[in-house]
Amino acid sequence: MTELNQSKEMVKLAIKALEDKKANDIQIIDITGVSTIADYFVIAGGTNRNQIQALADNVDETLGRAGFVGRQVEGYETANWILMDYKDIIVHIFDSENRLFYDLERIWSDGKRIDIGEM
Repeated sequence: MTELNQSKEMVKLAIKALEDKKANDIQIIDITGVSTIADYFVIAGGTNRNQIQALADNVDETLGRAGFVGRQVEGYETANWILMDYKDIIVHIFDSENRLFYDLERIWSDGKRIDIGEM
């Protein structure tokens, strides 16, 4: 499996895990052309601390079962913005207030928005 195909597989798994726990407004941004930190950002929202942590737990469990181990997780305790670094993809899970405030979709607008159906 090529590295890009592996990244896409990770994105698919992360999206499935987020959808299973009813994440809000899942967005995918292909950042391969604008950054070397990762291939994709997956951005999603949750409604409260418990749901946001459940979303993160499900992503970690799903990717872990597939053999993809996270390098770092930040923000889990406060759960207003959880960042999960899997090297090739970075998963961001926000509460609504912080998602609006940080507006990663605007900041990374040089990246290519990917429709979930394309994955």
